[in-house]
Amino acid sequence: MQVVVKTPRIRVEGEVPPELLHYLREHYGEVEIIEEEEDELIEVRESAWYRDLRETITPGENMRAYRELHGLSQQELGERLGGLPKQHVSNMETGQRAISKTMAKRLAEVFDVSVGKFI
Repeated sequence: MQVVVKTPRIRVEGEVPPELLHYLREHYGEVEIIEEEEDELIEVRESAWYRDLRETITPGENMRAYRELHGLSQQELGERLGGLPKQHVSNMETGQRAISKTMAKRLAEVFDVSVGKFI
């Protein structure tokens, strides 16, 4: 449970005793009580949201996301992949050039993830 008093701003979280609620209402008037249900935690990869999203993401988009996550430019990634030109990396990210199985293995090694992310 969460109790919010707007003026002065007071926020109490956790179990709030009835006496405290009474005191807050008596002295400050309006008191907002928010009762939150416990959300069930699930593995994100098991959710319908993730499965739907996964189906729409291309290997090139995955490549770009991992490159950006690791703070690499296209040129830097090209160098790590064996001296590829920046344009070659760009073309793979945009889908203008397919990602070969060999390249997918290199990408998986660079980013320490499954090869399946890039196939």
